[in-house]
Amino acid sequence: MPNGPDHSPLHISFNTSGTERADAARNRRLLLAAAKNLIDHHGAAAVTMEAVAREAGVGKGTVFRRFGNRTGLMLALLDHSESEMQQAYLSGPEPLGPGAPPLDRLLAYGRARLKLTCDHLDILLEAGAAGDDFMTHPVGRASTQHVQILLRQLGFADELDFMSLAVQAPLAAGSVRFLMVEVGLDLETITTQWQEMVTALVTSRGSH
Repeated sequence: MPNGPDHSPLHISFNTSGTERADAARNRRLLLAAAKNLIDHHGAAAVTMEAVAREAGVGKGTVFRRFGNRTGLMLALLDHSESEMQQAYLSGPEPLGPGAPPLDRLLAYGRARLKLTCDHLDILLEAGAAGDDFMTHPVGRASTQHVQILLRQLGFADELDFMSLAVQAPLAAGSVRFLMVEVGLDLETITTQWQEMVTALVTSRGSH
């Protein structure tokens, strides 16, 4: 994934509807909400163009005209989810948003990131966002900056670059795929083990 949104195979702009007509933007939100509801209740495999049309109460042609194909739909949903997540950790409610202790915020970020990665795992892998590509993408850079701010508040300083990479590596699509497919862990177990690792790192740092 090149170092810029205009040339990236996974182009996440955080502002995809700014030039849309009001009715088109409204339809887009309706369809994305339907797709997200299917993922939340039935998993990503349930997201087909037909299922989204049914969930949204529109004709199948409307979904195809709006997104082109399932990949286009999933990329748009990923873009929407990333935008919502960024807003949540910048200005949303605690513990993901401002106000909670930094460790609570960091753990909340990891939980949210792991769920988003799991929900969009196939499309992330197809788009080349499995590891270092994501880290150099604008979305990855914004996430890294957020993690580094929290780590600094937790007492880490000189080793911020290394620690932020260590904290985020298990959250990447490639890592999640390996842990699920090769190791056989489920999302709940991965989340629990990640939280235990981060808490141990922070506790160890505080004891020095």
